[in-house]
Amino acid sequence: MPGPTPSRRDRHRVILELVRSHRIASQEELREHLSRRGFRVTQATLSRDLKDLRVAKITGSDGLPRYALPEEGERAPALDRILPTLFVSAEGTGNLLVVKTRSGGAQPVALGIDREGWPEVLGTIAGDDTILVILREASGLEEVRRRMMRLARGES
Repeated sequence: MPGPTPSRRDRHRVILELVRSHRIASQEELREHLSRRGFRVTQATLSRDLKDLRVAKITGSDGLPRYALPEEGERAPALDRILPTLFVSAEGTGNLLVVKTRSGGAQPVALGIDREGWPEVLGTIAGDDTILVILREASGLEEVRRRMMRLARGES
């Protein structure tokens, strides 16, 4: 007869401990760590846990992606420092700009865009390698795209 199912709170505590103590680059890697600790979770449950805990994927100073706790994300590098290594392309239509990044780069770049406080930008939505930048007005699309291209080339 199997033992009691670990609680959500216990799972969250272990996730935070793992993220603090290990360099974890993917959900699958985190699932493996959890499995070794007796937690069997689906990808959907793990995604929800990471969102609830505000754990985000960031790019470390070595340029490699890893999960980080919210307080670590606050110290994430500025957009002008990460964009040259993570940026792939930017195309848009109307008031929507789609920014492509290297794998794992979308969340730190979106955070960087949000922190810039550009008046043309209403907000961002990030996946793994794609960001949807929502602009207040279509007239700001080309300016934001050009600004991102300049930063990606290392120009200020």
